Amino acid sequence: MTEEQGHEEDHGQISKILVIFGGDWGIMPSNDPELTKGSMMPALAEGDKAPDFTLPASTGEQIRLAEVLLKSNVVLYFYPKDMTPGCTAEACSFRDLGAEFAEAGAVILGVSADTLESHAKFSDKHELNFPLLSDLEGKVAQQYGVWKEKNNYGKKKMGVERTTFVIDKQGTIRRIYPKVKVNEHAEAVLEVVRTLGEGGERES
Repeated sequence: MTEEQGHEEDHGQISKILVIFGGDWGIMPSNDPELTKGSMMPALAEGDKAPDFTLPASTGEQIRLAEVLLKSNVVLYFYPKDMTPGCTAEACSFRDLGAEFAEAGAVILGVSADTLESHAKFSDKHELNFPLLSDLEGKVAQQYGVWKEKNNYGKKKMGVERTTFVIDKQGTIRRIYPKVKVNEHAEAVLEVVRTLGEGGERES
């Protein structure tokens, strides 16, 4: 093997494992299909089954969606980054309505590509009353079709597109809110959750 070939092979290996997160979007090499395939996955639709997953949470536990759905409907919201203004406003809105969501039979789960340490600081600072899940490599975001390429100041980056899924106890996606605008979003989600019966079906 020549020195040049060795450098090419090393570069190929690095491109497969390098994941850097910065700003509001996780930066990933765009030439590796294993890392960017989320943007090409078919989008989920209302009525589809929600993909199951297990992720570490800010509460110190591993949370599996299927286990949560045994007892509650789920509001699963994906957001770009801890501590940023929009994500803070969204999290605090869900926090302020936490009791109402619980009364309506729903658990709130927030997901981003931040570390557990970042989640802990974010949760403590704003006294969040629901778990934040760490999807470091964006794999769950890929499953849900919200790991997207974004052009940020002329640089193409992969990261989470702010999206909320309302999932009933049968694991069916009842409502999808893509490209969420945070203002009054939590209130709108709560109204949808209240239309779900004890079994997760919409009340007539």
